[in-house]
Amino acid sequence: MSCTCCEKTAFASENAPKAIGPYSPAIKANGFLFISGQLGLDPATGNLVEGGVEAETRRALTNLKNLLEAAGAELSQVTKTTVFLRDIADFARMNAIYAEFFTETPPARSAFQVAALPKGAAVEIEAIAAVCVCKDGYDCECSCEG
Repeated sequence: MSCTCCEKTAFASENAPKAIGPYSPAIKANGFLFISGQLGLDPATGNLVEGGVEAETRRALTNLKNLLEAAGAELSQVTKTTVFLRDIADFARMNAIYAEFFTETPPARSAFQVAALPKGAAVEIEAIAAVCVCKDGYDCECSCEG
């Protein structure tokens, strides 16, 4: 069997919102897992959670965590996040919730104020995680431990 590292595989989760456009919620390829930007949407209703930037941040990161788990990964494997804020004045409140999710060796991060976000959201967070994509029994040349 040959290496599966370069295969592109899409992932979704019943515990995260469905895509609201022509994109995949998560893609695993070449040793990385790319998580599309997550809003503070309740997966059951598709609506933004109430409670402002703190509640939206908590729900967005929970959605992100659920997508990581659907792909066999976890928060500790996240290497880079990008945070988009409707108002940069909300940075400290977002950051306090963010710190609850990334307690040890937090990923690299960028944060920006943007003109607007889908559904009028206060925050959107995307992530990249390092993952091994090889399957047991495959002849793999990437030297991962899969």
